[in-house]
Amino acid sequence: MRVIIVGAGEVGSNIAASLADSHDVVVVDVDSETVEELTYSSDVLAIEGNGTSLSVLGDAGIGEADMLIASTDDDETNLAVCGTAKTTGDVFTIARVRNANFLDTWRQSAGAFGVDFMVSTNLLTAQDIVRVVGLPAAVDVDPFVGGLVQMAEFEVTEESEIAGRTVEAADTFEGLTFAALVRNGDVVIARGQTPIEAGNKAIVIGDPESVQAFSRTVAPATTPDEARDIVIVGGSDIGYQTARVLEDRGLGARLIEQDPERGRELAEALPGTLVMEHDGTDVEFLAGEHVDRADAVIAATESDEKNLLISLLAKNLGVRRTVAVVEEGQYTNLFEAVGVDVAINPREATAEEIVRFTQEGKIENLSLIEGRQAEVVEIEVDEASALAGRPIRESMAELPSGVVIGAITRGRAFVVPRGDTVVEPGDHVVLFVAADALSTVMSAV
Repeated sequence: MRVIIVGAGEVGSNIAASLADSHDVVVVDVDSETVEELTYSSDVLAIEGNGTSLSVLGDAGIGEADMLIASTDDDETNLAVCGTAKTTGDVFTIARVRNANFLDTWRQSAGAFGVDFMVSTNLLTAQDIVRVVGLPAAVDVDPFVGGLVQMAEFEVTEESEIAGRTVEAADTFEGLTFAALVRNGDVVIARGQTPIEAGNKAIVIGDPESVQAFSRTVAPATTPDEARDIVIVGGSDIGYQTARVLEDRGLGARLIEQDPERGRELAEALPGTLVMEHDGTDVEFLAGEHVDRADAVIAATESDEKNLLISLLAKNLGVRRTVAVVEEGQYTNLFEAVGVDVAINPREATAEEIVRFTQEGKIENLSLIEGRQAEVVEIEVDEASALAGRPIRESMAELPSGVVIGAITRGRAFVVPRGDTVVEPGDHVVLFVAADALSTVMSAV
């Protein structure tokens, strides 16, 4: 497939890197230094120019392209790129937008803006935040098979019950499979005798009830089973979308916004949320509002520095969990290193969603793990698959060591994957696959 990506920022570069191995990728960007860097660092054709220009798109081969992805940081530019591309033929267009209003308009009018698929960065980020807040100690949560299966990543602390145990000793949940550990930034496939150490991250796959139960063995004993008292600091669009998603789930948050006019807008738009007009970095105000008793504080201003400050203030006050929005992806690990429980990068979430959508063949859903060191993929098994019609123990012997079968669903039923489980055609299987084994595994299954 020939794919043109307009915009080579964090989102565009991540998408290009993910697609370059299996597709013919052309990247267009207005910045000459970015184009030069891409030319030498990635297996893509990089072109300098404005993607809203017909002649530039012509140079990129729009006439022969199967897909165009508009991923600049400007919503209007992305919509203009898609509209321009559509005038040249029937190329499939994907637009990244921040403002969810564009997404609402697009959903109400098929083909609006010349866009075939639209991703709202702010809404995706809000959904990620709410999923993480809903699971004690989780730093990442992704649903598979329509929510029948969850992949979750947990930080293991010295207080965690599973710290110091082996995977075999910690694996006491019927509907759960240990997939991997992340140790010093490296992904390690989980085997029975693999030790789980404080500071590791544990990646598990299972039914939502088992993942929820497992989270309670990882979280400190004082952590509540679910977050009910949630404070959002910052009335940015991400803050607003987060409150809206929480309201949809029957949870009313407190939202602190400094700007009076924005505060009034939010109060009118969020009937189930208590909007407070104040500076979210005012310690006396936070203490007076008993923010220290909150189950979670979400820092969602439009400033990374302010989000870091708010998160650290909240931790200092005694808040159980802090979640911070981090626009600059390279700061994500830094935030978590200095004490923020979860740092969520909107651009990473967007790139992952677009890569997920562009997957061809039998992959129905996927998550990228630790900078693409591994992937969690959902497939529907067919007759030709190496998994079909025989016990897992038998088929796994023919697959590389860097793969774990995390979950199976049959119809709407969850099937626990064990060595003697026979996989049937039509089953949905969720696999954890190390990057170096991905090509071999996907060819076989």
